[in-house]
Amino acid sequence: MSFNTLGIAPELLKAIDEQGYAAPTPIQLEAIPIGLEGRDIVGSAQTGTGKTAAFMLPILQRLAIGPRGVLRALVLVPTRELAEQVLTSTRDYGRHTGLSAAAIYGGVRMDPQTAALRRGTDIVVATPGRLLDHMGRGHVDTSRLEVLVLDEADRMLDMGFAPDVNRILDSLPAKRQTMLFSATISSDVDRLARRALQDHAAVEIGRRAEAAEGVEHMLVAVDWADKRGVLARLLSEIPDDGRTLVFTRTKHGADRLARHLRREGAEATALHGGMTQSLRNRALDRFRGGTIRTLVATDVAARGIDVDDIVMVVNYDVPEDAEIYVHRVGRTARAGSRGVAREAHEAHLPPWSGHRLRAERRTDPAGRAAGTAGAAPGTVAPSAPRSRAHALIPRSTAAGGRHDGRFAGSIRPPRAGCDAAVFSLRSLIPLSPIERSPWFAVAWSVRS
Repeated sequence: MSFNTLGIAPELLKAIDEQGYAAPTPIQLEAIPIGLEGRDIVGSAQTGTGKTAAFMLPILQRLAIGPRGVLRALVLVPTRELAEQVLTSTRDYGRHTGLSAAAIYGGVRMDPQTAALRRGTDIVVATPGRLLDHMGRGHVDTSRLEVLVLDEADRMLDMGFAPDVNRILDSLPAKRQTMLFSATISSDVDRLARRALQDHAAVEIGRRAEAAEGVEHMLVAVDWADKRGVLARLLSEIPDDGRTLVFTRTKHGADRLARHLRREGAEATALHGGMTQSLRNRALDRFRGGTIRTLVATDVAARGIDVDDIVMVVNYDVPEDAEIYVHRVGRTARAGSRGVAREAHEAHLPPWSGHRLRAERRTDPAGRAAGTAGAAPGTVAPSAPRSRAHALIPRSTAAGGRHDGRFAGSIRPPRAGCDAAVFSLRSLIPLSPIERSPWFAVAWSVRS
């Protein structure tokens, strides 16, 4: 199947060809024809599967006919980085249409944005808070709006933008086309869709809260004191032309870890919400350009990262839930490529935090089974080939006492010099606190 079969205008097909797109992705194949019909859409697909083109190509084709220089399409996004990414894609796809676009987001001066709005622009890509600021000052006229897009809706709600989004919805014309796109569809997103859309078509590619198929998931169990050292060794295994994205929980943690990696000789920098927009843009430009190979980021700041050749994502700090994990690892294995995801988990803690990491059976190149996870608490895990895996036993179980949720001492490697273990992960499943079990049975060696 090619883009030529989807009913896309020649000027858009020319731009698509110039971007090097050979064939539509599944979400594009399903959503573009519906969007061209003018219907409302709820689209769900893994991160990195081309959702931007899925909604922007129908918008550009619709707006190519009609008045120019008035706001006819609005795209709401959760972060400034994503706003810039969508703006860049809009200009790339619409380069032969003559349509204009602008990005409206916080962290920068309002004056240039105000000037762009007063000149007149066909498409506005905005974060909710800054858009409301401009609307309150009378800079935005939505009376002729034809299309609304809620992009990355799940993250927008996670970040607390629901009141702002609802205020914006109340100010828009009731007669419009609305498209909602999200990597995951939660109950909150479902409620937003029911409020914002009418008689919509649903396009769901893959299961909800599912990571991209091209990602190899591994859990790295480490002692706290060895965590930075293990990260450095993981980074050293990446090819010279590869890029790695490392996630931390806080902006201060991102700064500290980036400084440590630089002291160790790694090309690394931080990206977080505490940085000015110019510094964030500079960090992203250096990462995209290959000047630095490792970007240490927080979840909010990394939401708009669109770099195709990220070969590894490392969760230095464990994500709070499965959906955050999906968004993080979606930075790699984009557009059908392959990548790896590593989660550094401190061995003295329960090996999950609000979600279950289910290890799957692995087989080494010689065909020997490496063992499985999931032994019951208080029992000894099944044995595995000595050269490939080893068991982790809860400390209190080893001592014959009550299980206190901690592991016994340091990890016992299959051979000297290896201070970490790795689990192969099949899925992340939400788990209630009552069901949580601080137990892993068999670990896979980093140096296997």
